[in-house]
Amino acid sequence: MEIYFDNAATTQPYPAVRETVMQMMDADYGNPSSMHMKGVESERFVRSATETLAGLLRVKPKEIFYTSGGTESNNWALFGTADRQKRKGRHIIISAVEHAAVSAPAKVLEKQGFEVSRLGTDTFGRVDPEELRAAMRDDTILVSVMFVNNEIGTIEPIAELGRVIHACNSDTLFHVDAVQAFGKLPIYPKQLQIDMMSVSAHKIHGPKGAGFLYVGEKARINPLIYGGGQQNDMRSGTDNVPGIAGMARAAEEIYSRMDANKEHLSALKSRLRDGLAEMEDVVIHADLPETAPHILNASFLGIRSEVLLHTLEDAGIYVSAGSACSSHKRAGSATLTAIGCSKEEMESAVRFSFSGMNTIEEVDVALDVIRRVVPQLRRFRRR
Repeated sequence: MEIYFDNAATTQPYPAVRETVMQMMDADYGNPSSMHMKGVESERFVRSATETLAGLLRVKPKEIFYTSGGTESNNWALFGTADRQKRKGRHIIISAVEHAAVSAPAKVLEKQGFEVSRLGTDTFGRVDPEELRAAMRDDTILVSVMFVNNEIGTIEPIAELGRVIHACNSDTLFHVDAVQAFGKLPIYPKQLQIDMMSVSAHKIHGPKGAGFLYVGEKARINPLIYGGGQQNDMRSGTDNVPGIAGMARAAEEIYSRMDANKEHLSALKSRLRDGLAEMEDVVIHADLPETAPHILNASFLGIRSEVLLHTLEDAGIYVSAGSACSSHKRAGSATLTAIGCSKEEMESAVRFSFSGMNTIEEVDVALDVIRRVVPQLRRFRRR
């Protein structure tokens, strides 16, 4: 029996997504920039996908720009804003718990002469809107805060942050990394005063290598990629039609079942949380009622996370030792550091993440295995 609890890293594509991608590769393979009918047909699929995604977010189709995924979208938001707005100011604000696709570009911008302020969080990983207010300045050109934390599932107060930003400085752009939120929570950028938002397809049962950046029509950023002038000169390169069409199909499907999914994911998380809470020396992080329903992070004190991960893998259970994008680097988690975890807690942290394809029975099987192997691993370490 295979139990996949690493859905924050990637998800299994929906069958309808696989069919859509294959159709684009098999029959509708034209270049959407070509003027003949093969190109026109392909361009029609891209246009339809754009209308679908824009409709789900209640934004304009011209505000959707396709990328290779969340990392490119985040990089574009930071570098594109910095390049375009540098004459207005060189101050940028991010949170201390951002994904590396935001924190790494911020470090590069610092080397280029920009000033980056990093907001701390409480012990649950939440940014304080009043701390943001105090950090805002006349020369602040960009604030970037993630919607849902990819390691511990904390939901940031995005609406409050958006209000603070634009009340303090109407010229400051607000970027939100929504990679772990899109498809799990209802998101309407204009209501939340979000100027730019990053999304990745493979987190919502879509294909890898596809994503988009929402750029509100009033936001002004420069391109990262130049060439043939596709996407209104904003992101050159031949459109990834299979990825774009597959992403739109995945978005349609996950939005159609969002309420049912949320209830189901919450039940899975509660079942796992209650089972782990009964165990000795297990610390559950960001243990709040209102967190993302699909992510649970816990430290199994006395056991290194990699050891437990591979022990569970031997039993057919797949989990993660933190963010998949940084799991091969042992520099420590910025998120767990920010919320005040001890070194032992960080070294023993494991992330479980669910999708609508998981079941309560899988959670029960996983708990049975965890209850059996954790005491064994602790005894082994003490020898």
